[in-house]
Amino acid sequence: MDDPAEHLLHLFELLAGDGTSEDLAQIPATARAAGADATALARIERAGVLALRLRHTLTEQRRREAELAALFDTAGDLARVRDVDAVLRAIVHRARMLLGTDIAYLSLNDDAAGSTYMRVTDGSVSALFQQVRLGMGEGLGGLVAQTVRPYATPSYFDDERFNHTEAIDTAVRDERLVAILGVPLKVGSSVIGVLYAAERASREFSPDEVALLSSLADHAAIAIDTTRLLEETRSALVELNTAHDTIRSHNEALRRAERAHDRLTDLVLRGGNVPEVAGAVAEILGGGILVHDAEGTELARIEAAPLPPHAVSVRRSHTSGRAVLWQDNWVCAVLAGPELLGSLTLVGRSELADADRRLFERAGVVTALLLLLQRSTAEAEDKVRGELVTDLLTTSDRDRAGVLARARRLGVDLGAAHVVAVAHVDAMVRERLVAAASHHAAQAGGLAGAHGKHVVLVLPAREAGAVATALARELGAAVGGPVTVGAAGPTEGIDTIAATHAEAARCLEAMLTLGKQGQGAALADLGFLAVLLGDRTDLAGYVTHTLGPVLDYDARRGTDLVHTLETYFACSTNLTRTGQALHVHVNTVTQRLERIATLLGADWHHPARALEIQLALRLHHLTCRNEPPSPE
Repeated sequence: MDDPAEHLLHLFELLAGDGTSEDLAQIPATARAAGADATALARIERAGVLALRLRHTLTEQRRREAELAALFDTAGDLARVRDVDAVLRAIVHRARMLLGTDIAYLSLNDDAAGSTYMRVTDGSVSALFQQVRLGMGEGLGGLVAQTVRPYATPSYFDDERFNHTEAIDTAVRDERLVAILGVPLKVGSSVIGVLYAAERASREFSPDEVALLSSLADHAAIAIDTTRLLEETRSALVELNTAHDTIRSHNEALRRAERAHDRLTDLVLRGGNVPEVAGAVAEILGGGILVHDAEGTELARIEAAPLPPHAVSVRRSHTSGRAVLWQDNWVCAVLAGPELLGSLTLVGRSELADADRRLFERAGVVTALLLLLQRSTAEAEDKVRGELVTDLLTTSDRDRAGVLARARRLGVDLGAAHVVAVAHVDAMVRERLVAAASHHAAQAGGLAGAHGKHVVLVLPAREAGAVATALARELGAAVGGPVTVGAAGPTEGIDTIAATHAEAARCLEAMLTLGKQGQGAALADLGFLAVLLGDRTDLAGYVTHTLGPVLDYDARRGTDLVHTLETYFACSTNLTRTGQALHVHVNTVTQRLERIATLLGADWHHPARALEIQLALRLHHLTCRNEPPSPE
């Protein structure tokens, strides 16, 4: 690039595009390296300085554009709503939401009566508090009005800076307020009221929170003094519009972004789901959209082939807070503060204008809001289900009907057959187990919640052993570690759930004692332990489960292999002595034992299995005597 004009042209191309200041500063160095003569080099360097100055000017204009957009939003609230009470209610509600407090309220001075009255409250539950009237100079608000300064207290009743009166303290106590922040509403040098944010627990308010509430108080004062200040705001906006010609060229992009934002926000407020939001974003941006959660699970896919999220790009977007380009796709992290909730991937739009990029990033914010709302709803439902599990295990006669009604509201029919399962996991991942169990129970139409040191599930089913095995496998995969599950049931109605839970807990403790971590079982699956631990022992069922094939064989063939087994164990498993006791040759004993191995399995004589078989033989001898033996 020997021609100086080419270097100048490159400068203009960088200015017209998204060239950085570093890119612009590199042009003179490139011209110098290319051997430009001194005169041309001086011009290029001068052009470079001018280009950097112009880049700085454009950057400042974009910053002011953002400030103007925020001012437009605030002014829009005031310009669109003519009802002062509606504006004040919106401001007080916004104060409560932004500061995250239990309550926010606004009081105004009544100069004629010489008192202050409550104008707007948000989050208040006390009628006394909502109707309280204060004398001038009383309470925290009186100190704010006198000094025209914000005041905050982490503990209202312990703070002696304020003029405590019985009326104020009674109202504050009735509302159960502890920490209070108050800022003045000023019109000129006069204080016309106080805007408060309050918490029902001790809390220190930060300077940023004081500044934010003060800003909202200023807006409230603007709403009250609407005519004069709105006119000043309009004049300021006209002056700003005149001063920034660049902003006017971006008005259409801003309006498009606003319409898109309103559409997406409306979707969320109307209860839209993730696929609906993804469809709206795809339509607005003219590309395909994929939405994934933080673990990479696909939540929605519109006009796009399956594509896992690009982890490196998601991390870059998370760090920078901006959408980033990956190959021919754009990736935007979905964030709630520093927390990564998931990601958006835009396909089919390798070129994305700055306005569209900001719109895509705003879609990430809306998606984050939707995911947070869904998570909050799920957490609330999980909490209700968990509390109901605790109530089921401690139900008294007087609240039995209430428990049944709450279960019906959750879609759970406690009159049907249910299996009760008790799950155990290492304490480090117990919270993850609670979340995984709650999700599983909600999908299955059951209940789950923490109880004591374990997690209890009440699931509609009839096979306790199968439920326990499946839960150990699925919950173990969900928490990434071994989950041990003991189960019992089925049971119908709520009267026997507590007893069934106790049986499941005994089963779990037995499994942990036997070293069966990471497995699932019911008492019946534990063999002779079911006989020892069960409250409702099914002896005949245990005998059938353990000796059933041999009993069936004897019944069909007229043999008495059961008697052979009893004699074999009575003779301490000695073949010769067994043959003598049965009056048969030792080879006959061997043949009968081989037949028994075919029926019961090759491991029938192993110590643990042999113990179960001997116990079943004793129970059979006591409860199920056979006819006199016949030779095989």
